[in-house]
Amino acid sequence: MQLSMTKEDLLRPIQQVIGAVERQQTIPALSHLLLQENEEGLTFTATDLEIELVAHHAMSREGIESVTIPARKLLDICQSFAKDAQVDIRSSDSRVEVSSGRSRFSLSCIPVEDFPYLHDIELDVSLSLQQDELKGLIDRASFAMAQQDVRYYLNGLLLEVEASEIRAVATDGHRLALTQLARESDVEGPRQIIVPRKGVHELQRLLSPEGGEVTLSLGKNHVRVEMEGLQFTSKLIDGRFPEYQRVLPEQEGNCVKVDRQALRQSLTRVAILCNEKYRGIRLILDCDSLRVQTHNPSQEEAEDELGAEYSGEKIEVGFNVQYLLDVLGVIGSEKVELYVQDGSSSVLILSAEDPQSRYVIMPMRL
Repeated sequence: MQLSMTKEDLLRPIQQVIGAVERQQTIPALSHLLLQENEEGLTFTATDLEIELVAHHAMSREGIESVTIPARKLLDICQSFAKDAQVDIRSSDSRVEVSSGRSRFSLSCIPVEDFPYLHDIELDVSLSLQQDELKGLIDRASFAMAQQDVRYYLNGLLLEVEASEIRAVATDGHRLALTQLARESDVEGPRQIIVPRKGVHELQRLLSPEGGEVTLSLGKNHVRVEMEGLQFTSKLIDGRFPEYQRVLPEQEGNCVKVDRQALRQSLTRVAILCNEKYRGIRLILDCDSLRVQTHNPSQEEAEDELGAEYSGEKIEVGFNVQYLLDVLGVIGSEKVELYVQDGSSSVLILSAEDPQSRYVIMPMRL
């Protein structure tokens, strides 16, 4: 293979797929990119056997050849070149030469046939939506995913597709995030898949609020997202997601309406003196006010009060302050509504302007 490209043209597809390449690999092939020629141009493929990324670069090509190249070394080499550099790549036998100007690098590579693919991909449901819509669904729910939980099905994001709606749900057992979007599809009955944590984070990195349309395709064992010049494929977590509808409290009981940014700033201030291990704070709901309190083992205390719309009975309830801050960080409205039944119940948090998103946080004993 012989090709010549500008640094920017070469760097763009490499950066798109590099997220699938782990820094430490037990299988040498997984540290490589597969570069393939075809009549439409070049494809760059990277995989860690869980996710696969394929970037396309359109250019005129006559040959149909393939070569593997050490991924992160190629990325570092390209980044070291001058901004307007022309990069030449030549392959022969088991080596690849990358050169630009007076710089030359000779890299060892593996046989193309040793490069792994995600096999047996069957996709039977597809729907189209905008990149910002899919990114919004993921961003508003993914923060509640578990990390390395023994209940492996919690270490991912549930996507639930119905005939007229798509829903994203995540929970770690202590909190739950649900958001949904009206979207027509040809699915017969509700369809659920669990996208693993790494795949979710890669989608967050790749999707752009300014991007165009994407195609979301679901299969029994895989999910695929196709956008202009890029294809993302991920294996799914094989497990049964909890029946989240059963733990969603109703929009009833004591409701306090408060300015989102004011509450966020209040929680941030009070959290300075939180117990560093448990991160607990107490919310005290009283007539037209909301007080935030905390203390720590050093017998230090903090309290902050802000105005709120509340006319119910006085309630004191404890929560993990980071969980509250995470929710307030993804809600975009000026006002938020908090529904609490009593001092030992979970809180339901809603955006005043986005009724399609719901957040539940379990209480803490302080």
